[in-house]
Amino acid sequence: MRIAVVGAGLIGRKHIELVANEKCLSAIVDPAPASQALAQEHGVAWYPTIQACFAKDRPDGAIIATPNQMHVEHGLACIDAGVAMLMEKPIADSSTEAEALVSAAEQKDVPILVGHHRRHNPLIKAAKAEIEAQRLGKIVAVNAQFWLYKPDDYFSVQWRSQKGAGPVFINLIHDIDLLRHLCGEVVSVQAMESNKHRNFEVEDTSAILVRFENGALGTVNVSDTVVAPWSWELTSGENPAYPKTPMSCYKIGGTVASMSIPDMTVWSHDGEKSWWSPIQHETVSCAQTDPLRAQLLHFQQVIKGNEEPLVSGREGLQTLRVIEAIKQAAVSGQTQHL
Repeated sequence: MRIAVVGAGLIGRKHIELVANEKCLSAIVDPAPASQALAQEHGVAWYPTIQACFAKDRPDGAIIATPNQMHVEHGLACIDAGVAMLMEKPIADSSTEAEALVSAAEQKDVPILVGHHRRHNPLIKAAKAEIEAQRLGKIVAVNAQFWLYKPDDYFSVQWRSQKGAGPVFINLIHDIDLLRHLCGEVVSVQAMESNKHRNFEVEDTSAILVRFENGALGTVNVSDTVVAPWSWELTSGENPAYPKTPMSCYKIGGTVASMSIPDMTVWSHDGEKSWWSPIQHETVSCAQTDPLRAQLLHFQQVIKGNEEPLVSGREGLQTLRVIEAIKQAAVSGQTQHL
């Protein structure tokens, strides 16, 4: 199997490392001179454009890790060449562009796997199994937090403080995707946002109300200017670049039990369900593995036609629609229905 990685930035280099370790890296596509040197280090071909790569050396699959505004262009190139793609999130800058891309891929039967890699984490697989087994009963309420502090030098990259960035688009899209995966479709949202701390063009804090199709209600709070341990980045241990804390960032409440994630603690009454009754807890055990590598192994099976994408183009599109609705609700002050 031969996989080309398109885009050699921060996440692109991680993909390059993983694909190279699996002995299936065929090419690096990026116009930067540093990426040409990186290709030489790995002993693979280098191309400045995806078109040049496909014209000379069509791979079995391509990982698209380019800036968001280039996703549609590169995705359409994969569709034209009949090359399966792993597309980093968000699938496009807007749901309109994403719809066009997904529809084109479906018409040509070219698979899209969207890079919401957290769904491949064993923690999420275990949580999903608990919910589907009705261990929690009927889900009633959900709470999610993304609180951490991004240092000032993070914003030395100019686009991170401009329209199209901000923690809702950059970070919360992962959390919303997991909430959809665990709790069902989102049917409406309300939101407020603020940029009063850093005074950038984009928000630094947002508070969101979510209604799910099954009737559950959710509260979601996101801020990249709060010194706190409650975020997936700091609680899951998924990425060793972040210091791990023994906390949780999601709570899912049901009529039988409640569960916090990713510490995987399930709380229930021992006997009658009542606030007068003793409440007990237990921890759901699950294996540890690198979700990015698990995603890559899954992508290989998608390329072979052995598995359907865990996060399809349509799934990535729907998550993007929820994020857009949150932004629209914050601007308009009105409930947005999906």
